[in-house]
Amino acid sequence: MAEEHKKGLNAELIWEDLQHCCRNLSICGQCQETNCIIGYAKECIKDYKKEPKKEIPNGTEHIPATDYKAFDEMELEIAIAHILKECKDCKEDHVEDCIINIIRNCYEIGLFGDMQPYEGSALQYLMRLKSDFSEKSIQIANAYMN
Repeated sequence: MAEEHKKGLNAELIWEDLQHCCRNLSICGQCQETNCIIGYAKECIKDYKKEPKKEIPNGTEHIPATDYKAFDEMELEIAIAHILKECKDCKEDHVEDCIINIIRNCYEIGLFGDMQPYEGSALQYLMRLKSDFSEKSIQIANAYMN
């Protein structure tokens, strides 16, 4: 049974980030809804607003990992920084189907082309990104610190 997310989740901030990342109809031509990484993340946060649960059963499996649209990198970097601040640094209690993990994975596909390993620590995550995506990791770290 999915439990309520500890300390809550700033769903409004996440929603705003998703709105900024969305390419909109003017660019996409037609909304792909949950077949788009941002559309899928939007659906997850809408469901969370209705019923705040920490986990989305099989949520990671449903991420549209082959969505290769071009997104605004700066918006994705800011969104990743914000979602990292929402992370509860659960370390060994980290679960892949946590709503925060799922939304971060969606952003990662847009920014890096693939999901990145996460072991329940924002600091470890940022250090790993630094070795693989130096420039982008600096932007994310700066946004995370502010």
